[in-house]
Amino acid sequence: MTTDTKHYRAAATKFDRQNYYLPDEALQLVKAMAYAKFDETVELHARLGIDPRHSDQQIRTTVLLPHGLGKVVRVLVFAEGDAARIAQDAGADHIGDDEVIARIANEGWTDFDVALAVPDMMKKVGRLGKVLGRRGLIAEPKPGR
Repeated sequence: MTTDTKHYRAAATKFDRQNYYLPDEALQLVKAMAYAKFDETVELHARLGIDPRHSDQQIRTTVLLPHGLGKVVRVLVFAEGDAARIAQDAGADHIGDDEVIARIANEGWTDFDVALAVPDMMKKVGRLGKVLGRRGLIAEPKPGR
């Protein structure tokens, strides 16, 4: 993107590179500077003062956006028995049993966005690699389940 557009110059006048902004001020400034016709991306860089070489000081997290991503994600969980009940209670859209595995293998059914599997089912799900792999839907085992 070129930095010599009238919208960019107008937005750049609202921002002072020498000033550190509090999170609330920064968010208001980002909203005021937005000029694109799509949802723009914001990156946050923070100095946490930690040493990542120490395992007790590593930080891994996710952030749930207040209004989601705007897309409904359809989840398929390959599970049987109690694991299937737990997945259904957790909000899985489809539970993959032998019937669903056969449907995927024979008909190429892929009406879901994410596929997960309990370790017990990976032996059965492994046969679906050719069908699911093409769409990037290959199931990952959920450790500790």
